[in-house]
Amino acid sequence: MSVLHLLGTAGEGGAETYFVDLVTALQRAGLPQAAALRRNPGREAALKAAGVPTKVLGFGGPLDIFTRTAAAGYAKLQGAQLTLAWMNRAARHSPKGPWARIGRLGGYYNLKYYAGFDELVANTEDIAEWIVNQGWPAGRVRFIPNFARPAQDVAPVNRAALSTPQDAPLLLSMGRLHEAKAHDVTLEALTRVPEAWLWIAGVGPQEAKLKAMAAALGVERRVRFLGWRTDPSALYRAADVCVFPSRYEPLGNVVIQAWAHGLPVVAAASQGPKALIDDGRDGLLVPVNDPVALAEGVHRVLADSQLRERMIERGAARVKLEFSEEAVVARWKALFADYGAA
Repeated sequence: MSVLHLLGTAGEGGAETYFVDLVTALQRAGLPQAAALRRNPGREAALKAAGVPTKVLGFGGPLDIFTRTAAAGYAKLQGAQLTLAWMNRAARHSPKGPWARIGRLGGYYNLKYYAGFDELVANTEDIAEWIVNQGWPAGRVRFIPNFARPAQDVAPVNRAALSTPQDAPLLLSMGRLHEAKAHDVTLEALTRVPEAWLWIAGVGPQEAKLKAMAAALGVERRVRFLGWRTDPSALYRAADVCVFPSRYEPLGNVVIQAWAHGLPVVAAASQGPKALIDDGRDGLLVPVNDPVALAEGVHRVLADSQLRERMIERGAARVKLEFSEEAVVARWKALFADYGAA
């Protein structure tokens, strides 16, 4: 008996990173499982290194008539009791069979792709409530949060290697270079924090636009665009403040990860961060699309050591209580057990 995970996206992002995190955590917990995913050499290597049986499928567009059949064959081969579809493309190709079909939602997705599914899992309570408000039966929705990837015992990224002064306050912004992530707001805020430097880790369609904006604002000298990184712990350990100004953010893995690494957070009050953060206690919330307020929040954190320490301490306590790997894996295993797959 096993679980078959389905992931149909090829790019890099928070959901894809967490897919690998959860599947490998479930493997460590001894869950029989396999994965079918779209080609991505990095993800394939990570899953295979963890010992997860993995098969690459096409997960193409509407004309792809092969993936669902191939996924069904792989589910039978693996003795799947349950398939878990990550996001819409995987749900569209999720095969029917003698197994339960579960959808994992990390956003406010179009539920038409999940018609006929047995249950949906939301990674925030707000998304779970939204699913029910769309007409989905409340008894077939479950809330299971993401867990924080444990902080690795690694050295911080060498600031000198990125031409960043050792004594400068360093802001870290993690996320795709996309309008939703509001990196433009961070760049504008940086003009009001002249002593600080900024590292932006991520890739996406706005890279050229954001680099041009940094130059136009006169902050180019203090900004480093790092691209896609596979060393988040080292980045968190090098920074002084995590800034998270997203315009649209269903959850906010970055907030949880910053807590796990002992880094204070200043975030825009979009859906996820607003639900996560207790303002002034384990982080600071500022209005969405407000670079002035973001800059003021950064100044406040940098200037008040007691506030910083309080937020770091309470963030760490939240991770231990709510967002540890052990706590979240236990909730997934309970779900799988309900369908005879654990």
